[in-house]
Amino acid sequence: MLTVTPKTPSPSPFLHEPLPKSQNPNPKPSNSHQIHCFNGSYHKPTYQTERGLQFETEDTFFRHESATGRDLGVLSAALYKQSKQQLRVLDVMCGCGIRSLRYLAEAKADFVMANDGNDAHRRVILGNLKSIERGSGDEKRWVVTHFDANRVLSECYLKREFFDLIDIDSFGSDSSFLRTVFNAVKRDGLLYLTSTDGYSSGGHRPNNSLASYGAYILPMPYSNEIGLRMLIGGAVREASAQGYHVSPLFSYYSYHGPVFRVMLRVHRKALPDNRHYGFISYCNHCGNSQAYSWEELGQMSCPCSNTIGSCSLVVSGPLWTGPLHDATHITKMLNLAEKWGWVGDGTGTDLEKLLSRMIDESDPRLPFGYIKLDEVPDSC
Repeated sequence: MLTVTPKTPSPSPFLHEPLPKSQNPNPKPSNSHQIHCFNGSYHKPTYQTERGLQFETEDTFFRHESATGRDLGVLSAALYKQSKQQLRVLDVMCGCGIRSLRYLAEAKADFVMANDGNDAHRRVILGNLKSIERGSGDEKRWVVTHFDANRVLSECYLKREFFDLIDIDSFGSDSSFLRTVFNAVKRDGLLYLTSTDGYSSGGHRPNNSLASYGAYILPMPYSNEIGLRMLIGGAVREASAQGYHVSPLFSYYSYHGPVFRVMLRVHRKALPDNRHYGFISYCNHCGNSQAYSWEELGQMSCPCSNTIGSCSLVVSGPLWTGPLHDATHITKMLNLAEKWGWVGDGTGTDLEKLLSRMIDESDPRLPFGYIKLDEVPDSC
């Protein structure tokens, strides 16, 4: 089965979303006042609105384009809460706190730990979460902390404080948290992981991808998909070393950054086999892509050649070679989005198209990447 795209695509259309419209780039109101900061300087607050929730960003890192990624996280979190009747969230790199606020207000999280390494953001985060009653003692709904990501994950483990969902919105290819995150997540819990390393996924820094994710990546035309498989594969490797295994609920690529986000379910039981953790080849001659297991190393060839180890064959890995989405889970996400009024009746068309596309991409018969139109005659 072939997935055909125009002759000269930009990055792979696989998991490619249209340029998102800003939900509500609401500038600071005319009656905003200057605020005295801890360092004695003055500045005006920057008010934003997302899904009806107002918050400030000031000098914290914030992108309206990431709203879709936050929508997907909230939908999965809400489904988990409905299924398990509980939801404890650790937002490891919370920035201005908008994700933490949305987990509390929309997913009805029982508790959220909003952590950011920069304590200069504390006033902004506290101000954004104050609309949610904080509570006290065992009834406390949220706290704000300022620790290094690995430290907060390790301390949660030492205190036996485990979370149903851990959201790590990291920058670049810093994957060191993958070694500690599994200590703080509950069995059958969720991990929402991020990479913004488009250079490595494009095969331009193979030694960097090898160090960060244990995968040697060479240039392939569908770098969007490779970046997601690289991120999942890194999580698979670290999980296996600690007696866990993970399976993706959805995988999401966004052009800005670029940003690769995956929602994983963590299982604590017998390790799975390696059928979804191997190598992907791409033939520069005919455009064919295929997966190879560890047992097939040294036997790689392309159908267009009778020679093993053809010079036209490019191989990357090890990577996640299994499904990038769980169709059942995404269907539930779409149904919940309709119930909340986020899609349907002419609203939320971008989110609806994205979720519908993910359902289509869940078809196990689909090949890796895509085939260009000018390659179709050679492959038919």
